[in-house]
Amino acid sequence: MSDLDLLTQSLARNVKRWRTERGFTLDTLAARAGVSRGMLIQIEQARTNPSIGTVVKIGDALGVSITTLLDYERGPKVRVVPPEQVVRLWHTEAGSYSRLLAGTEAPGPLEMWDWKLMPGDSSGSDPHPVGTVEIAHVTAGELALTVEGVEYRVPAGSSVTFEANAPHIYANQGDVPMEMTLTVSVPLAH
Repeated sequence: MSDLDLLTQSLARNVKRWRTERGFTLDTLAARAGVSRGMLIQIEQARTNPSIGTVVKIGDALGVSITTLLDYERGPKVRVVPPEQVVRLWHTEAGSYSRLLAGTEAPGPLEMWDWKLMPGDSSGSDPHPVGTVEIAHVTAGELALTVEGVEYRVPAGSSVTFEANAPHIYANQGDVPMEMTLTVSVPLAH
């Protein structure tokens, strides 16, 4: 079985599990996540590989991290994530990517990402739930972060924190690759 098949099956199991645990009907989750009921049915039946944006919306609506949605076993309190288990969820032909390094519930979802954006590449994000905070530390190049239409320049060695309940875009407008570690904290769903 391929990695993609394993991810599709884990996602199917976990979306259904967390939806049931939260007491959400398919219609309720669809409305909360802004995803069609048909798409949710396909995800829960492991018949589709949704975009990372769709998985993020479902995770936000359920109040769980992407890691939790893609992971079957909750396991012990300590979890070591070896390099071969790091999940690359987004990439471009130019070589840009985002990799989910680790995640946990603390008490809401808490995720740590490794991002690389090649010159000229960008990635936009829909608003996350109110109370979501992101912290980025740029290790190479310069991040051009746009939040609610305002651009902020974050050079290598600098960090930025922001409330992520507004549309935001990560971009590399420079001529060298931009690399950053990004942490996302989402509040517990109510």
